[in-house]
Amino acid sequence: MNPFNKKELIALFILLTAVTVILGGWRNYRLHNPSAIQSDIPIEIYLHDQTGLDSLSEKMDSLGVNVDSNELRWAGRVLGWKNFRPGLYIVDGSHSYDEFLSNMARGIQSPASVIILSGSDPERIALTLGNQLEADPEEFSKIFSDSSDMAQELNLTGEELFSRMLPNTYQIYWTSSPESAVQRVYNEFNRMIADRYRDEISESPYSLSEIITLASIVEMEAKDAEEKSRIAGLYLNRLNRNMLLQADPTVIYALGERRRLLFEDYRLDHPYNTYIHTGLPPGPITNPDEASIRAVLNPDNHDYIFMVAAPDGSHRFSRTFEEHIQASAEWRRWIREQYRLRDQRERLESENQE
Repeated sequence: MNPFNKKELIALFILLTAVTVILGGWRNYRLHNPSAIQSDIPIEIYLHDQTGLDSLSEKMDSLGVNVDSNELRWAGRVLGWKNFRPGLYIVDGSHSYDEFLSNMARGIQSPASVIILSGSDPERIALTLGNQLEADPEEFSKIFSDSSDMAQELNLTGEELFSRMLPNTYQIYWTSSPESAVQRVYNEFNRMIADRYRDEISESPYSLSEIITLASIVEMEAKDAEEKSRIAGLYLNRLNRNMLLQADPTVIYALGERRRLLFEDYRLDHPYNTYIHTGLPPGPITNPDEASIRAVLNPDNHDYIFMVAAPDGSHRFSRTFEEHIQASAEWRRWIREQYRLRDQRERLESENQE
């Protein structure tokens, strides 16, 4: 072989090596490009079952994820990520194929934001959790029953466990079991309430369950959060004087429906009717928030023992029955006026339609 041919071969080898390096580098860049998958807004991808690469590509395309579908399928095959586990995965910003596909293949999910509202009942909580997680609401309802294994293990009634579903926004994996989801919220209650207010709870003449029960009444009574401590103080004053609590929310709970109460409703023979039964009701009537619980632990110090609703949604508080009668009369006059205005408005609308 003459020197010229040898030089040509060396040059060809160098060229092939350079091309190989360039192609390999380009291939590696495509696989690990940090901007291969993009979205300007968070896009939630829910996989209900084991999902293949083609189905995933179609789903991402239908949701508006900015990604090259053909390149996504190529990257998945090259990287070996071809099947993806059920869960919630969020595209937020930019992701590489390797990062995103490997997470989905291994089931490394994005947590779901689970919102629990105050003033709920067990059925509503169960439905809320079931709708926000990949779980049957009926399974949550079973947990909030007295016979549930979880309630018994925690030495609580189903109602007591439900009342500890502290209102907040929780980060919980979408495929979590109902038991683990409830445990997550219960742990937060212990951290935010049982541990944080340990001293106040130990100094209270009431047990934690009784504190939560009274807080649940305050939660339903107080439309204005600033009144919670005052309302809690009023109920505690009545308890200390062995008076009936006479809390309307307990009657509504006993009726099983939220509506304006009628005179005969107050005579309903039910253990939760605090107009005929002394002391606290047998259990909570809702899941109170931290402010309501704090109000019971740190109530306003006053002499009020009566209150009546005011037109703005707040309450008028009274120390004597005579003051209460006057405030109640003013409230009834206001109600009658509202009915009169409503009837007048409906009459005028009817006349205009004719």
